[in-house]
Formats: sequence, structure tokens, C-alpha cells
Amino acid sequence: MRFPFRYSIFSLLLFLGLTLQLSATQTQDSTATENYVPVNTQKPLDKSVFKSVDGSGVAEGAEINWVLDYNEVAAVGDRYVIIKYNTEIGAKREESGLSSDWKYTEPISAKEISYAVEDLIGNEKYVFYVGMSSTEQMPSIESGDKGMIWSKKIKVQADRGWGLMKFLILIGALGLFIFGMKVMSDGLQRASGERLRKMLGSLTSNRVKGVFTGFFSTAIVQSSSVTTVMTVSLVNAGLLTLRQSAGVMMGANIGTTITAWLVLLLGFKVSIASYALVLIALGAPLMFMNFSKAKEISSAVIGFAILFIGLEFLKDSVPTLDNDSAIVQFFVNYKDIPVISNIMFVLLGALVTIVIQSSSAAMALTLTMVSKGIIPYEVACAMILGENIGTTITAEIASAVGNVHAKRSARIHSLFNIIGVTWMLLVFPWFTSMVGYIIGGDSFDAENYEMANSGIALFHTMFNACNVFIMIWFVPTLVRLAERTVKSKGDSDEEFKLNYIGGSVISYTGLGLLEAKQEIARFGDITSRMVKFVRVLLNEPGKKENAKMLKKLGKYEEITDRFEIEIAQFLEKVAKSELTDENSMEVRSMLSIINDLERIGDIFYQMSKSMERKRDDNIYFDPKQRANLNEMLNLLDAAFKLMNENLNADYKKINLEKAKSIEKDINTYRNELRRKYHDRIAKGDENIQGSMIYNDLFSQCEKVGDHIMNVNEAMAGEI
Repeated sequence: MRFPFRYSIFSLLLFLGLTLQLSATQTQDSTATENYVPVNTQKPLDKSVFKSVDGSGVAEGAEINWVLDYNEVAAVGDRYVIIKYNTEIGAKREESGLSSDWKYTEPISAKEISYAVEDLIGNEKYVFYVGMSSTEQMPSIESGDKGMIWSKKIKVQADRGWGLMKFLILIGALGLFIFGMKVMSDGLQRASGERLRKMLGSLTSNRVKGVFTGFFSTAIVQSSSVTTVMTVSLVNAGLLTLRQSAGVMMGANIGTTITAWLVLLLGFKVSIASYALVLIALGAPLMFMNFSKAKEISSAVIGFAILFIGLEFLKDSVPTLDNDSAIVQFFVNYKDIPVISNIMFVLLGALVTIVIQSSSAAMALTLTMVSKGIIPYEVACAMILGENIGTTITAEIASAVGNVHAKRSARIHSLFNIIGVTWMLLVFPWFTSMVGYIIGGDSFDAENYEMANSGIALFHTMFNACNVFIMIWFVPTLVRLAERTVKSKGDSDEEFKLNYIGGSVISYTGLGLLEAKQEIARFGDITSRMVKFVRVLLNEPGKKENAKMLKKLGKYEEITDRFEIEIAQFLEKVAKSELTDENSMEVRSMLSIINDLERIGDIFYQMSKSMERKRDDNIYFDPKQRANLNEMLNLLDAAFKLMNENLNADYKKINLEKAKSIEKDINTYRNELRRKYHDRIAKGDENIQGSMIYNDLFSQCEKVGDHIMNVNEAMAGEI
């Protein structure tokens, strides 16, 4: 098909037009590319460039953080950030039209996101602004606010730097932790005290049972000190043998490791402090309820809350140190010295525990220092060993006022821990590595504080468990070592142990009652000695002798309480067995006797407090008053002598008539002294305070005579 010529000419012209148009377009595009200017340069920067700005206080400084709109910043090239700051008071002065000096940091690249401002005043509030230069030109401090775009105002309080005040805050936090531990422990102990005491006394027939008893007792009251001190008291009272006490002490060492896990799992991984007020709100109403154990449970709950509030303060008050600080370098430098470094840190841990008198608080402090990077993992483990030694001081102190058996029980505890730490030091590097492997395998990182603290808690538990497993086979050896290192001072040191009553009731009831009778005779003899102590106080000895007698009377009063409790518990066990009518009468008589003997101890203690007040207030007795009181004590001596003779004789053959005669003499003499006292008061006694104490003393002596008579009548069956 052929096209007309005119169509061919039209097509050619159209092609040429399109070609020229395309060429012009390309030329225009090329020129536009060469002259391209970013659209953002047409828009000036403003506050919106700061997406967020905040800050936090550090020791005598502040950490300022910011986030910029990097789309805009990148489009306009390199910029710089500068921070200006002033105290809050200084900023307010400026707002009031007064002069105020602002400080500026050096220019900081806008590519950074934070800056540490140093050399601030600790505990002072500051105002900060973050500014960015409006041009690419680096701003100068001299230029001040010129050419700067400023963020919103932020307020930051600088932390107090490490010094005396910070140290006192640390001690206060530690004190709050210990106080919480004590309140919780005391509450738990009171709530379960009697059952706990019975459990300690009954579930220790062999060393293995003793270990479990010590473990559960410590787990219940959350204090190894309570268990060890209670054990020492039971040994002192004769309810536990040294071998039985050894097992309890070992179990307490394992039980105390639970505290470390509680601190680790709750104190570090859960902010219990934030729920502390809720716990207190739950515990406080219990203080005002009347049902049994309400107050004890309240103390336990509130103590638990206070404990973790203290731990929270402790974490905040321990300084955060970097790897270049002197104290961190000290620990790092010495931790690699073979043997010597471990011994040094063991001694440090022992010293810390002895000073703060709580292995739990020492453990919490150790975990906190590890979490802050102050001490390495290996150093903390060595300190844990020292804390095991340091905690033995509590039992040693408790045994100081006890008899030789109590002192030996405490010595077993000390030997057990010291020997355990000694063998652990020989295998220390391998043991810590094994614990680390259990926690994290090949990826265990001692610098990761969570791993390190878990390793420390596991080390504490495994060490004590291994030590018990090894040392439990050497309990007889420990007992012999304790007996050799703590020598008996004779009868005066042995007298406060129940010599005749054992830890359990023997099957033959008659023999059991005979043993109780012998123990009661000793009880009467010990009570009668208090007359001599009161006589020494009455005749105004020197200060040293006076203090000694006051201390003895207090100690003997505690002994009489202990005798009554232990003998009564034994007699209650006897009463549960099948008794004849005669045996039942003997049990009732003995219970009445020990009650009166304990009351005598209370009265003598009250007399000692009266004479202590007389001494402290410089009150005097005239010679006649002192002579009268000495004569009254002579009558009591005679009454005690007869009572002790009767207690050591057959109850059916006692001399009751002579006892009544002495009691009558005491009452007659008391009436005579009372009549003279009233006559003297009526005439206007110049020494009214001395006469009042004098009246109290001879009246109390007459009450002692009444109780002595009650003892004699109980022996005769007249109850």
C-alpha cells in the first residue's frame, strides 16, 4: 500500500520536533543538577531538633543525655553541642532580674549522645540546657548564648561525693539492714521460740539429726546467731551434750546460707523496697490484734520489709567505682598473690563480721560491693570464708557468762569453722573455678555481677555443706579439742549445769524422781548463796566489789529461772507416764518447791536493784538500820540452812516444827522493824529516802522467809 507524499513530510517534521524537545529537556536537567540546593537550607533549625533531653546525678557531677533529629542535622552538615548549667538558686536569681553566672562546657560534636559534667557540688540541684550551634562554625565559650539553639530546661541533683557524710550514710544503711534482720529474727523466734527450743532439745539424739535440727532452726528464724546462742544456753543448762551441740552448730552454718540466696534473689533481682510499705501496711494492723502470736508475726513481716529497705539504701550508698580507681586496683593487684592474698581477704571478711556483728549483713555488703564492681569474684569468696569465722564471735560472747560446757560448745563452733576455712584455702582456686563452671559453664564471666553474685551464694552454700559432710565424722575429735582448749575452773564453773537430769526421761519413773530431787537440792543450795551477795552489798564494799556482786545477783537470778524451767519440763514429762498416788504427790511437791525457789531468786534480784539505786543516788543507811538488816539476813541464813538440810533428806522425815519456829522469828523481827520504822517516820525522819529503801529490804527479807517456809511445807506434803 502506498502512502501519500504529504504524510511522509509530516512524519519527518514530527520526528525532528521530538528530537529537539528531548535534547532541550536533557540540557535543562543537567543545568538543574549542577545548581541543586537542599531544601532544608531554606528552613532554619529550632528547638524541635532536640527530640529528648534528660540527665541523672552522679558523684559530684551529672550525666546529660540527648537525642537529636538526625535527619535535619545530617542534612545541614557538621554541628556542635554545648551545655550550659547553673545552680537552681542561680537560675532563679537570673529569672528575678539579678546577675547570675552560667557555666559552659567545651564544644561537643553533635554526633555524641551524652556528656559528663564534673566538679559540681554534691547534693546541690542544678539547671541544665543543651544547645546546638545554628551554623557549622564551632561555638566558643566566650560567645555564650550567641548563635545557639537551646533545648528545654532540665533539672538534676548532683549526688554527694564519697566522704565522711557518704560513709555515715553507708553505716546507717547497714544499721537499718541489721535492725530489720534483728526485728524479723526476734519476731520469728518469739512466734516459734518454745517449739524451736523443744526441737533443739529433743531432735538431737545423734549428730545427723543435730545437723538437720540446726539447719531448720536457722532457716526458721533466719539467724545462725540465734541458733548458736540458744544451743550454748541449752548446753549451759545441761539439756544438750557437747556432741549434740556440735551437730546443731554445723546445721546452723548451712542454714545461714539461705540468707544469701534471699538477698540475691529478692534484694538484687526484685525491688522489694518498692513493696516494703505494702508489707508494713499488712504487718502493722497485726500489732493491735489480740489473737495469739499476732505481734510476733507483725514483727517478722515489718522486720522483713525494713531489712530490704536497708538493703536498697545499702546498694545506693556503696560508691560506684571504675576499674581505674585506687581501691579496685588494690583488690585486683593483691588477689593474684598465691595463698597470702586469700588469707588477707579471709581476715578482712572476719573483721567486717566481727565489727557489724552479723554474718548476714556482711554477706549483703559483700554482694553489694561485687555488684558495684568494687571487689572481684575471687576476693568476695575469700571474704565469705572470713565471715564464717567472724560469726563465731557471737557464740563465744554468749558463752562468756556460761559454764565450762557452754564455753566448750562455743569453742566447737569456732574450731569447726576455722578448720573448714583452712582446708578450703588449700583448694580455693579449684573450688571457685568449679562453682563458676556450675553457674555458667565455659561462659562463666566473673565480671558479670549477676553471675558473680550467684557464684558467691553457691560458693557459700557448697563450702558449708562440704565442711559439714567432712567434719561430721570428726565430732568426737572436736569435742576432745574443745575440752583441752577450755579448761574447767572447778566446781564453781560446773555448778550451773544440770548434773542429774538428762536430756530425756528414763523409763524407771522412781529413779527419774530421785534425779529431780537431787537437782532440786542443788537448786536450793545455789539460791541460798544469794544471801551472801546481798550482805556484801549491804555493807557498802568498794565500787569494784559492788559491781561484781550486782553482776552475780543478776546472773544467779537468770540461773534460778533456768533451773525452774528445765526441772519443770522434766517433771511434766514424768507426769505423763503412769504414776502411783505417791509419785503424783512428789511431782506436785517438786513443782511447788521450784516455783518458790525461783521466786526467792527474783526477790533477791529486786533487793540488789534497790541497793543499786541507793548507791547511784548517794542514799545512806545509818548504822542501826544496817545492823538490823544484817540481823534479818542472819535469820534467813538459818532458815536456808535448815531448808537445804531438808531438801537433801527424805521428804517424809523433815523437821517442819523447827522450820516453823524460824519462820515465826523472822515474822516477829519484821513486825518489830516495821513498828520502829513507822515511829521514825511519824517523828520526821531526815533520811526519808534511805528509810523507804530500808523498809523495802526488811519486808522483802520476810517474803523470802515465807517462800522458804513454803518449800518446807511442800516437802512435807502440805500444799
